[in-house]
Amino acid sequence: MQAPPSTQIEPSTAMHGGMRCGDCPIRYRAVCAQCEGEELAVLERMKFYRSFEAGQPIVWEGDRMDFVASVVTGVATLTHVLEDGRTQMVGLLLPSDFLGRPGRDQAAYNATAATGVVLCCFRRGPFDQMMQRTPHLAHRLLEMTLDELDAAREWMLLLGRKTAREKIASFIAIIARRQAALQKRRPAGRIALELPLTREAMAVYLGLTIETVSRQMTALHRDGVIEIAGKRGVTLTDYARLIQESGGYSDGGKAA
Repeated sequence: MQAPPSTQIEPSTAMHGGMRCGDCPIRYRAVCAQCEGEELAVLERMKFYRSFEAGQPIVWEGDRMDFVASVVTGVATLTHVLEDGRTQMVGLLLPSDFLGRPGRDQAAYNATAATGVVLCCFRRGPFDQMMQRTPHLAHRLLEMTLDELDAAREWMLLLGRKTAREKIASFIAIIARRQAALQKRRPAGRIALELPLTREAMAVYLGLTIETVSRQMTALHRDGVIEIAGKRGVTLTDYARLIQESGGYSDGGKAA
């Protein structure tokens, strides 16, 4: 199996190569959210970008990772291969989410670009050193990790107790909330968005069949909860109505 290009990652002059931290679309949600002044200047000098096409592996489970990164744009899937060869999707990385763990030099999961993805990358050594001398950088990463834990617990409830319709509505709500958060607003009213996963990938993530996903999407459209445009385009007619359909979904603060 060919190793993904990011396993031994090198600075790139690809897309976003000239972006300054102050202009970054995830600036106030990423791990660097509380950095200012000289701290931001240090990160500015340290960072580099890598781009991945949809379907391209970012890192394989068990591979050595000499970098950590924030997702700037796009969506990546996290998967785990079971002993019998089956693959289970265990999470999504959305814009501002953090890939990698300081102090851990191996990837815990496979990460694959579900759409075109741009990562803002930092060499592990310099980043770990900066965390040691910048307490609020470490504190911000702790906050993000705890939010991720809360979201994982909520996802266990979703997979174990919610109906297929509620699962689909909850998934759409996650995407709507994250989109709104990046725009520094609360989700409300009519919202247009593009789903980051195909219906087949949604089925894997939600523990459903693709036929069930298609049926439930059609039912939500028929009932006026959403409008569908093309393969992934969705418009929520009323965000509050979608939340009702999701069974009162809350993702533990991760997407707020």
